[in-house]
Amino acid sequence: MVGKAISGARDPMAEKAHPGPGGVRVNSVDHHGRQISPTVLHAAEVIGRRALRHAEKLLIDPAVAENLLEEAAATVSRAMSSKAVTQWPIRDLPSYLFRAFVRRINKKHKRELSLAESLRIHAVDAPNGVDPRASIDNKILIDELLTLCDPTTRDMLWRRIAGSSWKEIGWSYGISSHAAESRVNQAFQKARRRLGFR
Repeated sequence: MVGKAISGARDPMAEKAHPGPGGVRVNSVDHHGRQISPTVLHAAEVIGRRALRHAEKLLIDPAVAENLLEEAAATVSRAMSSKAVTQWPIRDLPSYLFRAFVRRINKKHKRELSLAESLRIHAVDAPNGVDPRASIDNKILIDELLTLCDPTTRDMLWRRIAGSSWKEIGWSYGISSHAAESRVNQAFQKARRRLGFR
């Protein structure tokens, strides 16, 4: 994970943990177990404080922002090792990584705004005596399950929730509808086990 949340006051203990002026520490592996190359790791440490400040402005939990920075770094590492990037090298790695991070943060922010709006509508429409906390608990559980899935499976699940058929989802990934459904079901069962459900 990245260093602790940024605040106006300087924390001397946190400052000692950070490499050089303005940098933060980033794990060399993201929470999905994907490696981050040393070059991208250095760029992530350089932009870390700026990235966390940006997330803080959007009221994103610092721990979530840290995970998203690591995810972005792992994705950029994989992209850099592909042939396409060797043909068109990245000229400004810190800026490229920051944009990848911002895309993830913006997506997360939109999702949270959508959830807040859904809860507001539910609270207005719900008959008296209905406790909307059950919906919140379900949303938290769904988010927890999704964080345990790889990005492709998460995308498949979001497409399914949005109304796409298994056939459409399979076509998007060049696999059969049965393979797409099976992949999501297997990931769901694995996530349930990791969360302690049987």
